[in-house]
Amino acid sequence: MRVSKRKILSLAIAMATATAAPLAQADGFQLSEKLTATGFIDMSYVYTDVDGGDSMSASGLDQFEIDFLYDFDDKLKAQVDLEYKDAYGAVDLEQAFLTYALTDEFTVKAGRFLSYSGWETEEPTGLFQYSGTGYAPYFYGYYQQGVSGLYSTDTFAAALSVINSPYSPEDTDSENPGFETMLAFMPSESVTVKAFYLQDGDDSTANFWAAYSEGAITLAAEYNIGDYADDSEGSGYLLMGNYAFDSAGITLRYHDFEIEDAAGNVIDDGSAITISPSYTVSDNLLMVFEYRMDESDTNGDSNTIAVEALVTF
Repeated sequence: MRVSKRKILSLAIAMATATAAPLAQADGFQLSEKLTATGFIDMSYVYTDVDGGDSMSASGLDQFEIDFLYDFDDKLKAQVDLEYKDAYGAVDLEQAFLTYALTDEFTVKAGRFLSYSGWETEEPTGLFQYSGTGYAPYFYGYYQQGVSGLYSTDTFAAALSVINSPYSPEDTDSENPGFETMLAFMPSESVTVKAFYLQDGDDSTANFWAAYSEGAITLAAEYNIGDYADDSEGSGYLLMGNYAFDSAGITLRYHDFEIEDAAGNVIDDGSAITISPSYTVSDNLLMVFEYRMDESDTNGDSNTIAVEALVTF
């Protein structure tokens, strides 16, 4: 994958001052002894300057989500997540699943739930900047329907999910299920390493990431590969650094990916440097600012400025 000299120089300078953002935390509302509600409101303004094209701007409500968590007892729990997005124009069921703790280390989950894979989370409350890389649909799992088992200790975790498809919650074919596997190692409180393999028929992806978090600093690296049913293939990676101080923080991320068809032609690609300061206004309000420089042979080059207000509860 190509990386311009300008980007290499910019990345080296920025990493020397390393990087990123404190995240908003949600305490939730105790509706009853067993029922808790939590969620967030995500709003933004985005301006994009496209090289050789017209500039674009957009603003509004990106997403509203409310999650209900019910504890039947110490072992059996349920969660239902409802979301509204402007893109949908309606309320959507995001997740609905039960978990049962067979032992202190082993739990089973059943229903509709999000994939374990990927360094960057699906929700804005788990991101260190405003935007995702954009390559998640090629490499990460998505919301899934099926059963998952998780074994977890302080230093090791393993999971196996048998689902209709690791990539689509709309897939209802259980005669030919897909699966997702995970291995995780936590040799210390500061270091986490995870590996994932997902398969659905002739589509398969692998995701690997490692993170170091100590005090105010978080560093992460991720690598992805994919082989798809139409004989296309792809790879992508990211490097990220985060530095948080008092009520403020700053994140730097570099990512790159490329997708080739069966003949070796590039059908989608992109790389970008993202710089994202943030400021915690209160316990429930986080402001995130972002400047992103994109380069792509297939989609063109662009520069983007974003301002996000993220309210959690």
